[in-house]
Amino acid sequence: MTFPFTLSGYRELIQSFLARGYEIKKFADAQVKEAHLILRHDVDMSLDQALEFSRYEAEEGYRATYFVLLCSEFYNAFTAKNIGIISEIAGMGHDIGLHFDASKYGDAKETLTNAARSECAILEDILGRDVSVISFHRPATSLLDYSEPLAGRIHAYQPKFFWEMGYCSDSRGAWEHGEPLNHSVVEERRALQLLTHPIWWTGRALSPKKKLQEFLAETFEHLDLELSKQCKTHQAAGLEAIRTVRR
Repeated sequence: MTFPFTLSGYRELIQSFLARGYEIKKFADAQVKEAHLILRHDVDMSLDQALEFSRYEAEEGYRATYFVLLCSEFYNAFTAKNIGIISEIAGMGHDIGLHFDASKYGDAKETLTNAARSECAILEDILGRDVSVISFHRPATSLLDYSEPLAGRIHAYQPKFFWEMGYCSDSRGAWEHGEPLNHSVVEERRALQLLTHPIWWTGRALSPKKKLQEFLAETFEHLDLELSKQCKTHQAAGLEAIRTVRR
């Protein structure tokens, strides 16, 4: 069964799991041999999109885990606006986890542990609460076999969550591991970790390529407006002007 990559399509997908007796569980509470659905969202590109997605989920009664990058070329987790977004997402009952870019630190176990502990502490300072779960950002193959907790915290690629239960991801705007409802664990009524990225589900119903183009245009518009605020020699061109330049 195929669902469109829209907020309403996401609702239909989750409702189909609930109709099959699945319960939405957080990472810490999920059991492999139970009909549990873990809702995981890696925030790779936009906290604004994550906020839109989280509000929709909260309205539907879903509670998920949103993994936030501390170091990203796309957003700054430390701006007043984004601290407010992260806090609002948590305030709706969602968990906030660390989206950890291990590629910055090398492969040494001790180095990764210390770096993850440090980044979690920073995120905890933003949130004012503990961060108990980590996901890797674009993980190297070696990290998919990293079976132990990281910095004393659950991570999304431990065997329980990645190998022993089902796993589906919408990376690149498509189900790389097959449609979630067609996964073998659904027939067996075992747990499934469902990884989605807000960019594919929010905004207009577009192809993945056009979604990214839309995101790029909106990012240019944001920078255009910010530049006009901070530099009097620049006058904001507006989104349509930016799109014209891009063509």
